[in-house]
Amino acid sequence: MLKTRLRDFLLTKEDWLFAVSDYFRKDGIRATLRYVPDETGERELNGIKYRKYDFGPAFEFMKKNRPEWVQDVHVIPESEVKKVLRPSDVIPELVNSDSRVRAIVKVLDLAEIPRTSMGVTGSMLAGLQNESSDIDFVVYGPMWFRARDAIAAAKQQEGPIEELDEEMWHRIYRKRIPDISFDEFMLHESRKGNRGMVEGTYFDLLFVREWDQIKEPLLRGKDTVKMKIEAEVKNADFAFDSPAYYKVEHEEIDHVLSYTHTYAGQALPGEIIEASGVIEEVGDIKRLVVGTSREPKGEWIRSLSWLEKCGYN
Repeated sequence: MLKTRLRDFLLTKEDWLFAVSDYFRKDGIRATLRYVPDETGERELNGIKYRKYDFGPAFEFMKKNRPEWVQDVHVIPESEVKKVLRPSDVIPELVNSDSRVRAIVKVLDLAEIPRTSMGVTGSMLAGLQNESSDIDFVVYGPMWFRARDAIAAAKQQEGPIEELDEEMWHRIYRKRIPDISFDEFMLHESRKGNRGMVEGTYFDLLFVREWDQIKEPLLRGKDTVKMKIEAEVKNADFAFDSPAYYKVEHEEIDHVLSYTHTYAGQALPGEIIEASGVIEEVGDIKRLVVGTSREPKGEWIRSLSWLEKCGYN
C-alpha cells in the first residue's frame, strides 16, 4: 500500500496532479485535484502545459471526467497513481535552486530542525510554480512549533525573513472572507507566527503530523443543527493541523474542528472560545464543525480570553 499523508501530491497515470487532503484513506486516497494537462495552460512541466484548478472548478472537472472519484473530496484508486510526491523530498533541490527556500531552511537549520522534518508543498512540490507563487513550507510534528518560534525570532533581525505588510494581510483576509472583522482577524493572527515574507514572497508555515501522531481516522458523523458555544480549550496540540482540532470543556460538545485555515491556531489551552458552526454527531460524541463550506457564513472561532487581554470590545 502506498504511504501517503496530508500535503503530499499524487501524479496519476493521466498526469493529473492531486493534493492529498487526509491522513487516512477509504476506498482510495483522499485528495483534491490541482493541475491537469491543458494545451492552453499557463504552467509547464517536462514539456507538458498544465492548467491550475481551484476548488469549485476542480469538482466540476471531476464530475464530468471521473464522477466515480467524487465524494466530499476526490478519492483516487491507488492503482491509478503513477507517483507520490513528498514535500520533504524536494528540499535538497530547492535549497540549491531557490534563494527564498534556502533562506527559510537556513533559519530552521540554526534552530536544529532536521531537514527530514521540512518540506515544500503546493506548486513548488509539483514543479509548476511561477513568479506569483507563494511558498507553502511544511514542518512535520512537534518540530513545527520550534520552527514557528525560529521564524518569529528571524523576523526581529536584519535579514530576508520579514513580517507581512498591511497590504498582504488585507489580501489574506479578502481571500479567506472570514465572518469576523479585520481587526479581530489581525488580533488573532498577531500571535500565531505561521506566516511571513521572504525576499518579497509570502510563505506559510504548514503543520503536518509526524507518522507516529497519525492514530485513528476522523470519522464522519451526521450534521444536525447550527450552534454557538462558549467553552474552555483543554488541548490545542493539533490547532494548526488540517482540520484544526480543539478539545474543549463543554456540557455537550467534545471538540471543535475547523476546516478553514483562518481559525487554525486561533486559541491556546486554558482560553475561553466562542465558536459557531454545525453540530456533527459521531456515535455518542458531538463536535462543532466550523468551515462547512468554502466560504462559511455564520461560522467562526474567537478567543474571548485573548480579545479581552488585548482590550478589544
